[in-house]
Amino acid sequence: MTKTLVLAWALLAALLTAGCGGKIRYPRYHTLAVAPAPKPAGDDTQSLGTVAVRKFETAAYLRQGRIAYRESPNEVGFYEYDRWAADPGLAVTTAVIEALRSSGQFSLVEPYDGHDKPDYILTGRLERLDEIDYGGGVQVEVKISAHLINLRTASTVWTGNAGQASRVETRTMDSVVAEMSRGVEKCIGQLLANMEKQRAGEALSTPRESPRR
Repeated sequence: MTKTLVLAWALLAALLTAGCGGKIRYPRYHTLAVAPAPKPAGDDTQSLGTVAVRKFETAAYLRQGRIAYRESPNEVGFYEYDRWAADPGLAVTTAVIEALRSSGQFSLVEPYDGHDKPDYILTGRLERLDEIDYGGGVQVEVKISAHLINLRTASTVWTGNAGQASRVETRTMDSVVAEMSRGVEKCIGQLLANMEKQRAGEALSTPRESPRR
């Protein structure tokens, strides 16, 4: 055995020994926990009809599973060991469905499956779900957009955008994720409030059957 090969084996053995003696880190998985929307005070609101909610899209960088942070407006980094247990887009979709059901704006709210024929389809996108580490302190930024389509007229009758930026008081991942959950909850509340505000408009009137002749 040559001296070079002996040295190579010795180096490999040293690395393996050091690795065995070090602490092994395992990924930690986190979930968005959005509080259920409160029930409306009354039930005299006229329903818009039925709506199916498509799974909310997510920005490409949010789909790789790791929690994102920004140290500058144009730079995205990822935590190696802190990851999402479930697709954030799916979590937002579920929260939107529950909030719509609670609001009473529609007679039936279901996830979109491509088979039923609802009056409306709601689509959306989770634009931002980031920890912000510049500008002083630690903040969380959440942005969500949504569109309501009337299937009878094939037209977009409502578009909404909502954003939240809030400071994280304790710099721990649990605190960051909790603030992200609150940001998602507030954005969904903003979107539904905006939709409700426009309900009196003609574009959001309940679909009607064509008059018979």
